[in-house]
Amino acid sequence: MSPALAWGLILGMALTNTVIRLVPIAAISRLELPDVVHRWLSYVPVSVMAAIVATQVLRPGGSWMLTSDNPYLLAAVPTALVFKFTRSFLGAIAAGMLAFLALRYLLG
Repeated sequence: MSPALAWGLILGMALTNTVIRLVPIAAISRLELPDVVHRWLSYVPVSVMAAIVATQVLRPGGSWMLTSDNPYLLAAVPTALVFKFTRSFLGAIAAGMLAFLALRYLLG
């Protein structure tokens, strides 16, 4: 594959992706949505993030790992606790990374 074709494909995919996402957002932004729809839409980012995180924590490598030697699952506990008590996203990330690294070292 030539570099020109590769760049053409990348630009074409970027344009397609932008159009597919931008058109519905532009159309909806012009509408006056009811409060219940605004409230419902406010849960979408949280739900998507929870689905991504839960998949990575409970199924690392693509297979279920609900055991006490799962460092991803064990590191999620201090991460959640730090966030719950501090409300610091950065602090929770730091705690999760440190817990994960320590657990990987300890669990081998």
